[in-house]
Amino acid sequence: MIKNPLVIIQQPEVGKLIFKLRTIVGLTQEEFATSLGVTYSTVNRWENGHSKPSRLAMHRIEEMLANIGVQREELLATYLPKKF
Repeated sequence: MIKNPLVIIQQPEVGKLIFKLRTIVGLTQEEFATSLGVTYSTVNRWENGHSKPSRLAMHRIEEMLANIGVQREELLATYLPKKF
């Protein structure tokens, strides 16, 4: 398995993955932003495909994914490019 699979996910898939992760963990955009150390508008731009998270934010998102167990694999299978 790829060490950090999130680095190869492009928009709009990364935005969809972030939205799905955020809803799985039950956070609003504002709460999710606070947990990552970014602003609400930053999370909104990610989810709407207007920008992609920084490497640091991607690392923190990967940590959140690691904590959701089997759902992590389901999300990655859905949003990773099929060739990986």
